[in-house]
Amino acid sequence: MSLEIVSSHNVVKVSGEINRNNVELFKERLLLELEKFNRLTLNIEGLRNVDRFGVIALADLHVKSLALHKQLYIVGLGCKELYDHFKSKEMIA
Repeated sequence: MSLEIVSSHNVVKVSGEINRNNVELFKERLLLELEKFNRLTLNIEGLRNVDRFGVIALADLHVKSLALHKQLYIVGLGCKELYDHFKSKEMIA
């Protein structure tokens, strides 16, 4: 399954999967969107699979948003890999 990124104003919908093959495209596109807006909502409801490269890219995007003083909202259930990663970080903090 491929990656599809659709943006409308400050909302970006991602569907398919984020993996080693398309993670650079994902990062480039989301960084461009993050630079455009002070508040960005990333809807991951359509994600079916995210490998470790995708999880790292999303975590890096979160760090970048903090550094740029931008608000990043990640909404939707998405896939278990993402939930597990962010839940484990929340418990450590």
